[in-house]
Amino acid sequence: MSEDQGRTGRQLPRLRLDDLLEELQVRIDAVRGTRDRVHSLLEAVLSVGQELDLSQVLRRIVETAVTLVDAEFGALGVIGEDAGLSEFITVGVSEERAEAIGPLPSGHGILGELIRHPRPLRLPELSAHPASYGFPANHPPMESFLGVPIRVREEVFGNIYLTEKRGGREFDGEDETLLATLAVAAGVAIENARLYQAAREGQLWMAANAEVVGKLLSGADEMDVLRLIAEHGRGILSADLAVVALPLAGTTDLQVMIAVGSDADAHRGLVLPREGTFMGAAMEAGQPITTPQVAKDARVTVGPPRWDGLGPAVAVPMVTDKAGRGVLLLARAERSPVFTGAETAPLLVFAGQAALALELADQRRRAEQIALLEDRDRIARDLHDLAIQRLFATGMTLQSAQRFIQHPEASERLLRAVDDLDETIKIIRSTIFGLRARDPGRPGRGLRALASAAVEDAARTLGFTPALRMEGLIDTDVPAAVAEDVLAVVTEALSNVARHAHAASAEVSLVVGSGVLTVTVTDDGGGLPDGGRRSGLLNLAERAEGLGGELTLGRGPRGGTRLTWRVPAAPPSAGPGGRS
Repeated sequence: MSEDQGRTGRQLPRLRLDDLLEELQVRIDAVRGTRDRVHSLLEAVLSVGQELDLSQVLRRIVETAVTLVDAEFGALGVIGEDAGLSEFITVGVSEERAEAIGPLPSGHGILGELIRHPRPLRLPELSAHPASYGFPANHPPMESFLGVPIRVREEVFGNIYLTEKRGGREFDGEDETLLATLAVAAGVAIENARLYQAAREGQLWMAANAEVVGKLLSGADEMDVLRLIAEHGRGILSADLAVVALPLAGTTDLQVMIAVGSDADAHRGLVLPREGTFMGAAMEAGQPITTPQVAKDARVTVGPPRWDGLGPAVAVPMVTDKAGRGVLLLARAERSPVFTGAETAPLLVFAGQAALALELADQRRRAEQIALLEDRDRIARDLHDLAIQRLFATGMTLQSAQRFIQHPEASERLLRAVDDLDETIKIIRSTIFGLRARDPGRPGRGLRALASAAVEDAARTLGFTPALRMEGLIDTDVPAAVAEDVLAVVTEALSNVARHAHAASAEVSLVVGSGVLTVTVTDDGGGLPDGGRRSGLLNLAERAEGLGGELTLGRGPRGGTRLTWRVPAAPPSAGPGGRS
């Protein structure tokens, strides 16, 4: 054997050894890579299980998934009750770009493919798939795609979507396996977060119910209870706006009595028809209704713009055994999760507390009215049996003493005193008539009682009780036909205050004197707009003119509006004040 042949023979084993060592190094690197990815997977599983707040759990899942498989963009889509996407959490897309892209996806295209077929989907080129619809304007370009469903028990909760593996590579089978494993851990974390959220919300609802019941039992004002209910509902369900609307007396409209939260001033005091409004639709349905975009909901067709920056909303009727008493509405900011059935179920019970508050307030008012009527009967008896008889006896004594007075001036003064006593008796008898006149259906037939009832009825829509002042022989000197017009004036004027004035107080006065009846309604609201005159006021002016009187409008002493309705008051042909 030559020297060259020997050298070649020694080199061949060395080359094979180098190849083996290189192969071994590759395998070691692969094992190390696999070990590192397994460690990363374990860290990811631990990471998603650390949170208990559901919104934080969802964000942690998608952030961990992006890091685990080295993707540039990631998202987690939560499947709603309508099989569309109710929530869409993104990673890698800035807030500015998200705003430029527009509304959240609804669950079509590739996103909908995983909803319809909940199994892993891996694509080297996203646009090549038959279900791809392309991207909206301002959306970043995306090519490679990996999607995996998340299951909570047997339910498909949502999907993890990843795009654009870094380095221009494609997602491989190992990426799919890692992401599928993470999805299993994510399902467990979501279930734990759901249980924690349900327990926490249950405690909050119990505490809120206890506080509301305490307020009701203590006799708190109904508006205070409604505000408390709105604030609790807004806080527990993480809403940005809470609104309570009640039926407007004498109409089919709804008036917003309570509004708290985002842009509440745009809602407070609004009077809206049931037809064409979201709250009206809930009243008609008699059950909760939800929408992902309240500003674009087909049921919202009337009213001023008032949903700027708001998205998902729920409207819940406040129902008792008798009928709907109002509506509670909650709304969240745009791009927020929609309201779920699990959230609206306790909300419906909670809204029933609001209806109960209104029912108890009505019962309290009825009880107070009964007590008031009993007091009126007692006062009327005392006036008739004691005061009138003493005044009459005093008048008779003065008349009998007149014949002993010779001085003309003293005699004239004595006659005037007797006339004053006679007039006082007339006024007291008129008051007795007003206190006692009533029927089972209404607080009273007398104008005094009817005017008091009209003011009390207006208190609910106003949010406060107007002051009422009455002077003169209102029940005796105002004919029944004119009394009907007076009630119409008071009702319409207070309705206008509730609808348009945004006032904090109001005062009604009825004065009869010198053959003239004057009705005045003042408020401290915003006043009439320049050049504005409503049809209801025109009707009141026509009523005054028909009776030979007039209607005037002006500024009140504290701002706002003063309405003065003045007509002749024809005295009755025979009054009850004659001597007997």
